[in-house]
Amino acid sequence: MAAWPVSRMLRRALRPSVRSCSSGAPVAQHRPGEELSQGPRQFLREHAAPFSAFLTDSFGRQHSYLRISLTERCNLRCQYCMPEEGVSLTPKADLLTTEEILTLARLFVKEGIDKIRLTGGEPLIRPDVVDIVARLHQLEGLRTIGITTNGINLARLLPQLQKSGLSAINISLDTLVPAKFEFIARRKGDQMQRRAGDIPTRAYAAGELWLVLGFHKVMEGIHKAIELGYCPVKVNCVVMRGLNDDELLDFVALTKGLPLDVRFIEYMPFDGNKWNFKKMVSYKEMLDTLWQQWPELKKLPGEESSTAKTFRVPGFQGQVSFITSMSDHFCGTCNRLRITADGNLKVCLFGSSEVSLRDHLRAGASEEELLRIIGAAVGRKKRQHAGMFSISQMKNRPMILIGG
Repeated sequence: MAAWPVSRMLRRALRPSVRSCSSGAPVAQHRPGEELSQGPRQFLREHAAPFSAFLTDSFGRQHSYLRISLTERCNLRCQYCMPEEGVSLTPKADLLTTEEILTLARLFVKEGIDKIRLTGGEPLIRPDVVDIVARLHQLEGLRTIGITTNGINLARLLPQLQKSGLSAINISLDTLVPAKFEFIARRKGDQMQRRAGDIPTRAYAAGELWLVLGFHKVMEGIHKAIELGYCPVKVNCVVMRGLNDDELLDFVALTKGLPLDVRFIEYMPFDGNKWNFKKMVSYKEMLDTLWQQWPELKKLPGEESSTAKTFRVPGFQGQVSFITSMSDHFCGTCNRLRITADGNLKVCLFGSSEVSLRDHLRAGASEEELLRIIGAAVGRKKRQHAGMFSISQMKNRPMILIGG
């Protein structure tokens, strides 16, 4: 294998040390006393070669993390993700092909991207997702391949995905109550009953069966990930007042005996999801609720570019995190870029500006031309998003089309 560029080796040395679970899934760990002994790390920072200029914005943020949406389609219709009436999906011919995805991924990794997360829609409904993971795994310099999934198909596909090189998993689960799962996911037995007409009883029973099986499949996927050694298994929960904010303690209780990172996400505005400030439960409010139950809850150290504020109850196997995009943004250390399923580069989740890499690819653009286009888009990235109330008034695509 060819030697890595010195700059990449130095950047890798700067990151927290990594230990492996039995699956080989990487888990960031800080060495004892690491915070007290920064000499070698400081030396490397001062002597490291410059990070890619194309992936560095005008505020000095270095983007080493790329999220790629594999599809706009999903087998759920979650309330916070898309409008009730659904969305107009992009014609198949206008979506990135597998080869186009891999061409772009290869280009970004050559420039210093070392983490790719596959998103959707629901990425696990894409027929060639296992092959995509396997081919990404062959890219030299790519340290982490993650996926964000609703978990419905996870238990069935995870053994193949793990063998292909999948190293990190985020599973969306917004409730531990099956009836709420039905409501949030908009997969209702009564809707099936109305459509069935002359066989309401059978249709309702089918809807209830889907409800039970759907929730069960997500839980099965979580336990399969634990069984295969992923550590921690991240569970994403979007918290909405009056819907699931009464389950915070139940979610944290799961971390007592399971290696989970339960991540409470503040409710965020996207087109059509009827975001309302009154529905949003802030990080501080959630934290106060947890402290009342577990006053010994302790904050853990995190990487500079992390979007999560992480805590653990002493003695618990897992941990709990908060994604505070609304009440306490982390724009200053953002290292993320996004490619939508239709091939647009999005430098900020809450920005409406997008650049079509697909169009330039199909027009025959060279690597150098693509890099100039990418560099120009990254260079236009703003210091921070417009703020909680302003972004709720801004035009943005539904989250399912962004690959949030």
